[in-house]
Amino acid sequence: MRKISGFHGGIHPAQNKAQSSQTPIVFTGIPPQLVFPLSQHIGSAARPVVSVGQRVLKGQVIAEPVGFVSVPVHASTSGTVRAIEERVIAHPSGHAAPCIVLTSDGADEWVEHSGVADYRSLSPGALLERIRGAGIAGMGGAGFPAAVKLALQPGKKIDTLIINGTECEPYITADDRLMRERAAQVIQGAQILAYLVAPGETLVGVEDDKPESLAALRAAAAGSAIEIVEIPTKYPSGGEKQLVEILTGRQVPSGGLPADIGVICQNVGTAAAVYQAIIHGRPLISRITTVTGAAVRAPGNFDVLLGTPMHFLLERAGWDPGDRQRVIMGGPMMGFTVASLEAPVVKTTNCLLAPTATELPTPPPAQACIRCGMCAQVCPASLLPQQLFWFAQGREFDKLEQHNLFDCIECGACSWVCPSNIPLVQYYRASKAEIVHLRRDSDKAEHSRLRFEARQERLAREEQEKEAKRAARREAAQQRAKQAHEGSGTEEDPIQAAIERARAKQAEAQQGAPDAAQAAIERARQARDDRASEAPRDQARLQLEKAQQRLRVAQAKLAECRQSDAADQVIEALEASIARLTEKVTAAQRQLDAAQEA
Repeated sequence: MRKISGFHGGIHPAQNKAQSSQTPIVFTGIPPQLVFPLSQHIGSAARPVVSVGQRVLKGQVIAEPVGFVSVPVHASTSGTVRAIEERVIAHPSGHAAPCIVLTSDGADEWVEHSGVADYRSLSPGALLERIRGAGIAGMGGAGFPAAVKLALQPGKKIDTLIINGTECEPYITADDRLMRERAAQVIQGAQILAYLVAPGETLVGVEDDKPESLAALRAAAAGSAIEIVEIPTKYPSGGEKQLVEILTGRQVPSGGLPADIGVICQNVGTAAAVYQAIIHGRPLISRITTVTGAAVRAPGNFDVLLGTPMHFLLERAGWDPGDRQRVIMGGPMMGFTVASLEAPVVKTTNCLLAPTATELPTPPPAQACIRCGMCAQVCPASLLPQQLFWFAQGREFDKLEQHNLFDCIECGACSWVCPSNIPLVQYYRASKAEIVHLRRDSDKAEHSRLRFEARQERLAREEQEKEAKRAARREAAQQRAKQAHEGSGTEEDPIQAAIERARAKQAEAQQGAPDAAQAAIERARQARDDRASEAPRDQARLQLEKAQQRLRVAQAKLAECRQSDAADQVIEALEASIARLTEKVTAAQRQLDAAQEA
């Protein structure tokens, strides 16, 4: 007999399971319209691969995964894509999210698919790809993609595989009926999972208030290496970390995962889905959902297609909207009120609870904390709920994280025992969401900072490269000018000399210029007297002035281009033009000097 350990805290609320556990699973049928949220699990939302107006078949991929922590979405019946738009989904906030809307055609025509009779003929990697391609996410909790959890890190050894069949929350009996009616599928799915992770032992944990499930599983597991373990009924023994401690005596470290201590947990519903995906090649397109509460006439468990509107499922159970107070997705401890019954059933919808006002009355107003400490006594994660509550009220997020807020499994045990009716879990849930949002904003800000710094470094590097090119061009121009100067036989810089002569002439003209009229008369007289002898000198002077003017224009353009970081080809062309103009200025000056001497 396996030794069973306990865990800190826990409570024993009224189970209220008999209402829905006495009748077999019933197929709900095909609704006229189905809505498929692109995100039905933890991780990245899927990306649509269909278009409006397209006909799809049952089991066809309509949205592909994005990233590693993501799974595809499949059509749960055949029909036509009506829209891809925002629709209300099942979420505590009641917000809308991108969805694919499908109008069913009633034919329920399957896409071509096939399974593998002998799963051992495939490698573990190939099996993982089939599980990922089937869109399987955890069926008993937050919906973590199964293939991600089963993909072991190199060198990590798993010694215990746990199949979770506890289903400890009140009212919910979906896993109970699944184990009773489809125990063989659960066991064969567990064997496939064991082949994948190669554990030392495989355990199926079931609470002792489910004798029919225990008997069915033991019969199905006879002759195999799978051990069916009966554990005491206590809430929340179905929590992953709590079940690990019960069956192995080991505690998962704060912030860690069961795999860190050599354990992997999967739900019985996930095991059955793995069996369907591998043996029959069927993706995850339906699940078992409990519909119960005093506001329904025929509570029970239903095999419901994913995407089915909740009101369609409730009507199949004889829901009386006149008597209802609210509809809760999940159980009374961890569930949340559904904002709209148009929201669809998704992979994590294990229960729809429709209580009357008498059965589940609205909680009274919260009162001041009396510091009784009962919340700390029942916390299965050994946290300090009272301190967490104060930090959450004060928005002291650093202290919340220091006190291991994210170890809280939101089981609701602290709220259940609180004599002041404080909705502790709601405070923790809101604080978690805000911390995650702040982390994302911080990550985005850090990413933006890194991008800005990288851009600044790139611009500085480009500027250095440009400056090096400009320096190289200046040096090349000086070398060309020097070569031209050496060829002319003079020692002074021809460019600078031309510029100095131009400046001297300009200064002389500004300082010693006579009256404009007198100057014109003198120029006319001089032209009359010396026209014959001065013609060569005037022509040489005119050529010099033209050459100097063109040189100044080219130098101005070069300076302008350098300031505006013009293209290298433009700058090089201007420098070459200046070199040629400099040579022309020098030649014109020589001609003028010769004319003046003559």
